Amino acid sequence: MDIICKYFPNLTPRQQEQFAAMPALYDSWNAKINVISRKDMEHFMEHHVLHSLAIAKVQPLKSMAEILDVGTGGGFPGIPLAILFPEARFRLVDSVGKKIKVVQDAVRQLDLQNVSVEQARVESMRASDFDFIVSRAVTDLPQFVGWVRGKVSDVQYHKLHNGILYLKGGDLTAELAPLSKHVRTFNISDFFEEEYFQTKQVVHIPM
Repeated sequence: MDIICKYFPNLTPRQQEQFAAMPALYDSWNAKINVISRKDMEHFMEHHVLHSLAIAKVQPLKSMAEILDVGTGGGFPGIPLAILFPEARFRLVDSVGKKIKVVQDAVRQLDLQNVSVEQARVESMRASDFDFIVSRAVTDLPQFVGWVRGKVSDVQYHKLHNGILYLKGGDLTAELAPLSKHVRTFNISDFFEEEYFQTKQVVHIPM
């Protein structure tokens, strides 16, 4: 928990309790299904929970914001963000049934009343009223933009324009070239000092 409280010192006791419960919960599931690599579990709070929360440093979410997490996998970045922003509403989707089973159990055990979970391909979803669509390196960005086009609300409440907030690392120059000139990248190392974040970014694509 220390690494989370280091960057988010104003957590409520309930939020601290929820974050603290996550490692054991995922360790238990990992014994049955390889949700997170065994090696990565040693750095679970840094590599998965804190990494997800980088989005909060780029754009804090307002009360009743509608967020779609595409290709959520084991629930990242959606679950950590849902703990941090209990008044926002999150829909977590993934096409892989066994991953959704893990996410459903995590949502139940953490008592996240602001989260719904669905096994689906985002292209087939009809909902189109999300403030932001979040994800963590599920595919290249031009393809991802194609998947989620038409699913973002026209009504603006946040400082950043409604659209995509995408976690990805490495040199993104070629990947971002076909996209809008309004795309912005934020270095996560500006928010978190750990070496793991040196090459990682949050990409904002307005839509």
